Amino acid sequence: MFWELIAVFVAGFAGAGAVLALNRLTGRRLPRWLMPVGAGAAMLAVTISSEYGWYERTAAALPQGYEVATVNESRRLFRPWTLAVPMVDRFIAIDTTNMVPNDRTDGLWLVRAAAYGRWRPVREIQIMVDCDGMRSAIPSGDGGEPVWRSGTEGDPILGTVCEAPEAGA
Repeated sequence: MFWELIAVFVAGFAGAGAVLALNRLTGRRLPRWLMPVGAGAAMLAVTISSEYGWYERTAAALPQGYEVATVNESRRLFRPWTLAVPMVDRFIAIDTTNMVPNDRTDGLWLVRAAAYGRWRPVREIQIMVDCDGMRSAIPSGDGGEPVWRSGTEGDPILGTVCEAPEAGA
């Protein structure tokens, strides 16, 4: 976050400098208000580029064996450009290389998932997936029974886990 703030400030100075150079090339004919507009436009462009590029940069840097299972695109009024083109602000990646099969039940897997969010710390989650029963659950930390959630044919987490080579698909 700190480096992105520095990048925005540098872009502002670069935008103002570009307008200053353009003003000198035109014989100082440009209006004075154009310099802060150029700085602001450059800062806004860098901010938008950083916001839209976050998902691609983060997904490309995932550890080996992690696959993106689901993404969330958001539209916000305070980011009017997202009304035209939504941006990905969070996603879940599944570790498909370290899936642990259940010894007693075929098709039941314990997988590690990582929930990534823009401006949020990464959260690691354990998920139990029943490929045969098309359902998933988050194990309870107190040793109680998990609450199973039924999935559908297009469930992205079930699809990622059950189609992984380790699951035998």
